Amino acid sequence: KEVKQISKQFFRFLADMMVESVKAISMSEKDWAKAFKTTNIDLPNSYFEKGQSTVTVLGHFGNWEYLVSAYSRDAKHTILGVYKPLHNEGFEKLFASYRCKFGMVLVPLTKAYEVVGDYLKRGEKVSIMLIGDQTPSADRGYWMNFLNQDTPVFRGAEKFAVQYNLPVIYASLDRVKRGEYSMSFKLLFDEPKKTKEGEITEAHVKALEQQIVRKPHLWLWSHKRWKHKRP
Repeated sequence: KEVKQISKQFFRFLADMMVESVKAISMSEKDWAKAFKTTNIDLPNSYFEKGQSTVTVLGHFGNWEYLVSAYSRDAKHTILGVYKPLHNEGFEKLFASYRCKFGMVLVPLTKAYEVVGDYLKRGEKVSIMLIGDQTPSADRGYWMNFLNQDTPVFRGAEKFAVQYNLPVIYASLDRVKRGEYSMSFKLLFDEPKKTKEGEITEAHVKALEQQIVRKPHLWLWSHKRWKHKRP
């Protein structure tokens, strides 16, 4: 009974999110301000003030498309959004049109290390933003327990953080009501080079898990998260 209820709520939310995402293309700044509130943007911005770049991690929770746009609106850092380009060229241009509305720079996953390295070498203060719950290949992922399932996870956030010793921030999203969201930030690690292997990855995945447990219908259940088995 509970599974059926969550499923029904999820598909209703998914339909709402599709409408919201199309609407976002033509939304004014006044509309954005009403639809999306940021509660503690001072946390990531404090690192900009100190001259530090950061790594920001989020999940496919709530309307993450709103989050990535609003983050670039409110953050002082240049936001480098690492992502997997869509195969459909028309949809790729459509989503890019509002993802970049407030200045975010889209970075294809295959070029991420090259592009991020160039920005940091130039001394620019950036926040490398990654969605942490996409599915890597079975042999390349970091395997851990997620929602009681044996799950592979991308290591990208941890690799960037440790290589450049960048603070790791988790971006949390909540749906206040239909069409309105609230974003907040939590510092996970201030000195990544002092962490153990896998510690950063485990932390941001567990942060997402806590969100899902609270409001399971707001997570993207339809993206085949468990299509691989551990080698």
